Amino acid sequence: MPENTNLPSVRPVLLEMVVFLSGALVMTYEIVGARIVAPYLGSSTYIWTSLIGVILGALSLGYWLGGRMADKRPQLGVLSAAVFAAGGLVSLTILVKSVFLASIAQSPLPLELLAVITSLTLFAPASVALGFVIPYATKLRLGSLDDTGRTVGRLYALSTLGSILGTFAAGFFLIPFVGSTRTLYLVAGALFALAFLISPVIAERKNIGAIVLFVVAIGGSELEAAYLRSQGVAEIDSEYNRIRVFETTDSRTEMPMTAMVIDPFAIQSAKFLESDELVLEYTKFFRLVRHYRPGHQTALMIGGAGYSFPQELLREFPEAAVDVVEIDPAMTEAAETHFGLKPDPRLRIFHEDGRIFINRAAAKSYDAVFIDAFGTLFSVPFHLTTIEAVREIERVLADDGAVIVNIGSALAGPADGFLASTLATYRSVFPFVDIFKVDGGLAEGKVQNFILVARKAEPAFPAEPHPQVTPLRANKIDPARVRAGQVLTDELAPVELFASRAARYR
Repeated sequence: MPENTNLPSVRPVLLEMVVFLSGALVMTYEIVGARIVAPYLGSSTYIWTSLIGVILGALSLGYWLGGRMADKRPQLGVLSAAVFAAGGLVSLTILVKSVFLASIAQSPLPLELLAVITSLTLFAPASVALGFVIPYATKLRLGSLDDTGRTVGRLYALSTLGSILGTFAAGFFLIPFVGSTRTLYLVAGALFALAFLISPVIAERKNIGAIVLFVVAIGGSELEAAYLRSQGVAEIDSEYNRIRVFETTDSRTEMPMTAMVIDPFAIQSAKFLESDELVLEYTKFFRLVRHYRPGHQTALMIGGAGYSFPQELLREFPEAAVDVVEIDPAMTEAAETHFGLKPDPRLRIFHEDGRIFINRAAAKSYDAVFIDAFGTLFSVPFHLTTIEAVREIERVLADDGAVIVNIGSALAGPADGFLASTLATYRSVFPFVDIFKVDGGLAEGKVQNFILVARKAEPAFPAEPHPQVTPLRANKIDPARVRAGQVLTDELAPVELFASRAARYR
């Protein structure tokens, strides 16, 4: 077959390096994108689905456009311009992300649609530009039509290997050690450097605006971070969450407090600066353990966050031992730094998934189990909600033990799915299940906290309820008020669908 003599002479190693690094950068961009969005729209499956789908679609459009352009103008300068444009568009993401996300988070549109709009606006443009790389590199790399298959296969293999590297680098190193926004600095800077390496002439053209945009974006982002720090806001990027800790005032008592959030719609933990009293109302309902399992000696809590209730357990029950399973070590570090968590021989902390811990725990090893593990949008990680998980919880409970579960849902209306299904699932395993409405004054259709208490045996209540328990008992509701729900299973547990509906009624 004849050689492609019309193509410019290009060093194969250069094009292969460009393909490899572009594959790494696009995957880093995608994974960091989920972290950027999380404080405003959560980190549910809807966010990941939208990001992956939109970026794949944008890359496909870039492949198509790049292929057409490569046939017309097979020049290194065009490839360099596309990579340079990608760097400028990533810089634009850095510059506008906070304002755009804060605005769209207030929209009444369904979460699924908000996730798609966000992905299209913030992450699709740069991905289209990066889509130019593969077709251009292929066109420029093909010196002869005799080795087309081998060349195309090699370039796609290198791109995929780069994507693998970018995936692991973002998840294991860049996000937890560099931070999400500063990782975007690296992505944009690397794209500019790569464009210059492909064709230095790019620096001589009218591209000073993109570099200025890059500098302004970094400056604006760093000023925003400095302002947040000056207001007492600490931002922590971990392997699992983007955590914000800040000082504020409790709206009910007007007392100063420290709060922790990983969710755009709710505070996960809070602690008064001058008191050990529990801040969040739902945590006070964990005190029902005094009523349903008085005198408990061993307790397990799934979900530590700020460790407010485990610390109260240690204070209130001097003979009790508490195990806390918190998947994110950064949460524990934040609790030690900001929430007064101190080492205690009666407190054991396990940094692992709650379901895995329960699966391995010995039978009948706990008098009480507390479930307070939330992701975002009021949703409990699905594998902790299923009948298989509830059976394991029942197995690790002593015969007279109790499990107390925090639930975010509505009592009636479109947002009641999670409460209805959780009640149905626990009732299929436990013979005695009660429901408490944390805020008795909220409308039934409003998303709020409910507390589910389940026991293996009929409760033997104390003759004289503890003073802390008396006001809580008044919020007990008739389970008949909850509609019949589906039993959740490992095969089918649509908790994020419930959470998406609930987000509209928060």
